[in-house]
Amino acid sequence: MFATLPDLLRLLAVPVFAWAALRDVRTRRLPNRIWPPLYASGALLLVWETAAMWPLAGVEGRLFLVQAAISVLFVAPLGYAFWYLGAFGGADAKALIALALLFPTFPEYVAAGAEFPLVETQIGVFSLTVLTNTVLLGLAYPLGLAGLNLLRGEVSANMFLARPVPTESLSGRHGRLYEDDAGETRSGLDLDALRMYLRWRGLTLADLRDDPDRLRDPESVGETFDPTDGGTHVGPRTDGGTATGVGDGGVDSSGDRPDDPWAAERFLDEIDHGAYGTDAETLRGGLAVVARENRVLVSPGMPFVVPMAAGLVVSLTYGDALFALLGAVGLV
Repeated sequence: MFATLPDLLRLLAVPVFAWAALRDVRTRRLPNRIWPPLYASGALLLVWETAAMWPLAGVEGRLFLVQAAISVLFVAPLGYAFWYLGAFGGADAKALIALALLFPTFPEYVAAGAEFPLVETQIGVFSLTVLTNTVLLGLAYPLGLAGLNLLRGEVSANMFLARPVPTESLSGRHGRLYEDDAGETRSGLDLDALRMYLRWRGLTLADLRDDPDRLRDPESVGETFDPTDGGTHVGPRTDGGTATGVGDGGVDSSGDRPDDPWAAERFLDEIDHGAYGTDAETLRGGLAVVARENRVLVSPGMPFVVPMAAGLVVSLTYGDALFALLGAVGLV
């Protein structure tokens, strides 16, 4: 493979994104420490190429300047905007910013007599190509989920968004309940929030299902514990059990809330941060379903870093799939 040294160094981002994708699938958590080195590398490589092309004269120099400006001043802030509007998680936004800094223009590689990427765009902003490929790959996920449901004989209006799973398996799953006590809903209880609640009470999921009538009573809450952030990789492997810290030591604070089933309001008041947008009614509805049903609908979701990592590989090899598709139908 032949390429410029900056383009070869950019390939080091591929295993980083592959690792991030695998970790995101397993834990839905990515450590912040992985992003600063990528930001610094992208900035240094951009300065390197700018210096090599200085004073950016002629068509090639001006084109490079425009492409770099679009990537750094449009694509990178786009990641922050998506996060601010709730369309991205924090890690997804940081990953897109890293790509915008690392890949402002199309890299060039030669292997086995072929030049990669195979399909380039007219605008030539590579981070935009990675983003569009990521979106296309992300759209395939609901289709795959529907296909899995169809193979299992689960046909419904929500087969593209959720699938039934055994309730006892929720402890190690990520996603959101697609039902509450009133029926199917798209705003069900986040499974991380469920784990937070169980850890706060020092319960296991089996405890909750074995004695829901007693545990629904807010007076049944005794010693409370550190809820962690609800991840499967912190605290107990699944749910309750040994907690990592102690809350109020068993002091009963439910007296002011006699009508607080499951002590949901107390839980949300006592934790020192939010529970993934969960309110008391959502928590109660989710707990009722989990306590009662043996199978529940779960929307597993897909961390955006996963199709982003795949989109990066597709972009480096094939190139811009959307541009090729539009070209095939004569739109570009």
